[in-house]
Amino acid sequence: MKRGWKHWLSSGLTALLATPAFANPERWQLNMTPGVTATSQDAYQLHMLILWICVVIGIIVFGAIFYSTWKFRKSKGAVAANWSHNTTAELVWTVIPVLILLAMAFPATRTLVKMADTGGAEITVKITGYQWKWRYEFLGEDVNFVSSLTAATNEARQLNSGIDPHTVENYLLDVDRRLVLPTNTKIRFVITADDVIHAWWVPALGWKQDAIPGFINEAWTEINEPGVYRGQCAELCGKDHGFMPIVVEAVPRAQFDTWLGEQKLAQATPAAPLPAPAAVPAATDTAAPPAVPDAVPVPAVTPVGTDALPDPAAPVDTAAPADANAAPADATAPAEPTVEPTAEPAATPPQNS
Repeated sequence: MKRGWKHWLSSGLTALLATPAFANPERWQLNMTPGVTATSQDAYQLHMLILWICVVIGIIVFGAIFYSTWKFRKSKGAVAANWSHNTTAELVWTVIPVLILLAMAFPATRTLVKMADTGGAEITVKITGYQWKWRYEFLGEDVNFVSSLTAATNEARQLNSGIDPHTVENYLLDVDRRLVLPTNTKIRFVITADDVIHAWWVPALGWKQDAIPGFINEAWTEINEPGVYRGQCAELCGKDHGFMPIVVEAVPRAQFDTWLGEQKLAQATPAAPLPAPAAVPAATDTAAPPAVPDAVPVPAVTPVGTDALPDPAAPVDTAAPADANAAPADATAPAEPTVEPTAEPAATPPQNS
C-alpha cells in the first residue's frame, strides 16, 4: 500500500511540474500538451507565457493582501487610514493592467492570424460529421470513406455485455478506418456536418473546429512527427456523442502517397459483373415444324325466322321491280299434294229380330 501511494504521488508531481512530452493525453496529466504541429506548439508556448504572467500577478496581489492583513492587524493597534481615493494608486492599478493585456494580446493575435491562414496547402481534406461517425474526403483525389467506432469497443460499451472495458485496447478512442496524413506537409481542412453540430478535435494538432450543417469552417495543420494521434467529438451531438472518436495516423510523405494510390485503386475498381447465364446448346437435327392444317370452311348459318339480308357490297339493280305475286322465271312451283278420295264404308243391312 505504501509503495502504491508513492507511485501515484510521484506520477502526479511529475505530471504537474514537468513539461508534458506526450502528444496524446496521459493519465495524471495536468498541463496542456505541446502537440506535434507548429500551431499547437505556438498555442502551448502562449499558454505557458500567460500562465506565468498570471502566476506573478497572483503572487503580487495575494502577497500584498496577506502582508497588509498581518502587518496592520487590530491586535497590534493599527488604525485604518481615513481617505476616499488616491490618484496615484488609481493610475498605477489602471495603467499597469492595460500594458500587461497589450503585451499578451500581441503574441495571441499573431498566433490566431497564423492559425487562420490556410493558404499554400498541398492537400485538402473535407470532414463531414454525422450521428455518430465521420466522413473524410480527399478533394481532387476521388478518395472518401467513413470512420466510426470499432466493433470491439462498440460491443464492450453495450449494457450487460459482460466485457471489461479495460481489456479493450484504446477503449472509446479507436476507429475502424484511420485518417492517414503525410508529415511535413501543409494540409487544409474544410469541416461541416450533415445533421447536428459536431466539433472535430485532436489535441495533438492544437485546435478544435465546429462542424455546423450548412456552413463550411476551415483549419489547417502540418504534422512534424509520425505517429498516431487520437481525439473525439467535442460538441454534444446526441445520445452517442461519446462514441465518435477520431484517429489520425501521420506517416512520411512517400508512405502516404502509396496509401493514397491504394485507396484510389480500391475505390475506382468496379464491382465484378455477375456471370452470364449458360447458353442453351442448339439441337443437331432440326426437325421440320408441324404443318398447320388448312382452315376448314364453316357454312353460313341463316337465323331462323328471318330473311337473308342482302350483301351491302352487291350492286343495286335499278330495273323496275317485278310483280310481287309473280313467281320468278326460273322458279318451279311446288306440286300440289294429291289427295286420294277415301271410299265410304258399305252400309250394313238391318237384321231381322
